[in-house]
Amino acid sequence: MPEPVPETEKEAAPTAASERARGQGPPLTLLPGNRDIRAARPVMGRLAARDHARKLLRVASLLLLDFAGLFAGVFAALALEALAEGDFGPGAVAADTFDLVPLLFLITALLFAGAGLYGPRESRPGIARTITTLVRAALLAAVFALVTGNRDASPWLLFGGLAFTATAVCGLRYGYELATGRLLQSIGYRRRAVLVGTGEGIDSITEALGAASRTTYETVGYFSLEGAPRNSLRELGDVDDLPAWLDRNLVNEVIVANPDLPQEKAVRLIDECQVRGVRVRIAPSAVEVLTRWAEPVPGEGVPLLEVKRPSIGGLDFAIKRVFDFVLAAVVLVLLSPLLLAAALAVRLTSRGPVLHRSLRPGVGTQLFRCLKFRTMYSDAEQRQEEMEPLNEASGAIFKIRDDPRLTPIGRFLRRNSIDELPQLLNVLLGQMSLVGPRPLPLRDHARLEEWHRRRYSVLPGITGLWQVSGRSDLTFDDMVRLDFLYIERWSVLLDLTILLKTVPAVVRRRGAY
Repeated sequence: MPEPVPETEKEAAPTAASERARGQGPPLTLLPGNRDIRAARPVMGRLAARDHARKLLRVASLLLLDFAGLFAGVFAALALEALAEGDFGPGAVAADTFDLVPLLFLITALLFAGAGLYGPRESRPGIARTITTLVRAALLAAVFALVTGNRDASPWLLFGGLAFTATAVCGLRYGYELATGRLLQSIGYRRRAVLVGTGEGIDSITEALGAASRTTYETVGYFSLEGAPRNSLRELGDVDDLPAWLDRNLVNEVIVANPDLPQEKAVRLIDECQVRGVRVRIAPSAVEVLTRWAEPVPGEGVPLLEVKRPSIGGLDFAIKRVFDFVLAAVVLVLLSPLLLAAALAVRLTSRGPVLHRSLRPGVGTQLFRCLKFRTMYSDAEQRQEEMEPLNEASGAIFKIRDDPRLTPIGRFLRRNSIDELPQLLNVLLGQMSLVGPRPLPLRDHARLEEWHRRRYSVLPGITGLWQVSGRSDLTFDDMVRLDFLYIERWSVLLDLTILLKTVPAVVRRRGAY
């Protein structure tokens, strides 16, 4: 595994207090939450429990309606075909329908889920998306019938079934929207929201939401940046007061209505909300840097953009965790001769422990012992201050191409990324992942800017985008941007791609020192 950021090793792991004593930055503070943001979240309070129950009921109801609409559409198409051929029998048509509907329903339900048609009421697409998704389902079903040689897929079924099914499904869904809308109104359901922004932005968003939104909002108040709104909304404090307020109050959404929200505050605000299970939406002109992370939300009075979390429901993360554990265990067994040889070489060539246990911030900046083969002489810690003027890196990290504190065997281990292999044990313990942002030493962490710290919202990794995109040849800010890109675009497939690309990156040894 490659070494993305050559760092200063310390024979005795430093503490946060010792870092602050040397004047190397602010104290280490925990980010909100110490769980990987891709993991499934626990139920967070009464509001979250109610939302989960409503979600299960919503999805189950829509699946039942879609099954009924699909069954009715296919039955109508087969009945019309039988009538045209003069061989109509209700029992036979029903039997044929039962034979066809299960596969068709599976295809349709999967496509509907991908299109967001089982999503929340306020963001669920309408008839146009429903029809286009049904067309895709019909085309897939037709291709499957051709590939498998199913002669029962007649034009009557393809075109008639599509027309009847679209009519039935859209009609049932329209009735569902009307019925649930009236039900929610009768019980006084409203989505509680708070706004972030200035007076003019808050005014326009409030008016638009009240005028033409599909959802009934209860706007609790606003957190200000500057300026005062011209309406009667209650000021809840400065934007920096938002996290503490969310801890004391139940709210569904935070809507950012200000185009001048600084990037650092925007990133922090999103993290604070998401770890509390609160949805974040932004006005189209707000926080331009974040729009590439957002998806449009249809059906509202103002075209809000919702900032999505990197996974849905934590299922992919569970798969990732199992994959990490199994692969780490297998690699440890397969490379055990290499690990024993490296340990013996370190032990025989210099004084000191075989393993270096570096204290590093992990997910949520929780400290853990990051394991490495020791690659430096025993006086590396004492020589750190005198080496600082020789630092060749920009930003927070420390690296020297020809660090005199490296032992000969340590230099070899680093160049070939063998020194990182003990971190497979950290993966087994759940402290690290095979793929993720690299954990930084406390010395480097103390020098981070506030906007850098979002990288600690996921488990640190042995390898990542740094390693396959330039390794140590990149600037630190570029590395952090790659971390953000990985977090926002994360998928199991991306992890597999990075793991496969890591092998040639190690072999080439480009940027590893």
